Amino acid sequence: MDLFSSDKITNILPFDGVTNYHGIVLNKQQCDFYYQQLFNKINWKNDEAIIFGKKIITKRKVAWYGASEYSYTYSKVTKRANLWIPELLELKAIVEQESNETYNSCLLNLYHSGEEGMAYHSDGEKMMKKNGAIASLSLGAERKFSFKHKENKQRIDIVLERGSLLVMKKGTQTHWLHRLPPTKKVHSPRINLTFRTIEL
Repeated sequence: MDLFSSDKITNILPFDGVTNYHGIVLNKQQCDFYYQQLFNKINWKNDEAIIFGKKIITKRKVAWYGASEYSYTYSKVTKRANLWIPELLELKAIVEQESNETYNSCLLNLYHSGEEGMAYHSDGEKMMKKNGAIASLSLGAERKFSFKHKENKQRIDIVLERGSLLVMKKGTQTHWLHRLPPTKKVHSPRINLTFRTIEL
């Protein structure tokens, strides 16, 4: 099933969760400004994971930011958050107003081209608020984003536009997997901000 952009807020999942696509929430000038600021100011590092006992270092770069320097573990690797910078607080305020939710942390991803992606997974780490909202803000290149139901394998695809907001909540992480599929058609970078709530 393919879904295309809409000016209306739409729950793109047919059942077992709520994922609202808010469409574009940042204009071109805002997108350009925040993309350049984040690209240059964020403390980017290659992501690390332990898979089948082997340490994997990805081409994709990541950064954690939050209200305090909390420790956070996923894929069996522990990281420490950076403190908010002004640009992230500005974007957090925009996202909180658009989504009518609150967040205390943000995982940022930098994909240098379409060849870098993310495999199917769900964000269900113990430190995260149970069924809490995760707000995904996209800057840079447009990319396809896919959901797959954990039981019946139904798939939902959506194109995440530049400056758009996607909010996953209410059972989405429990019943659905999601991924950013790689593609050779995209040659420019994408910055993705995922605002979320960590229970400290």
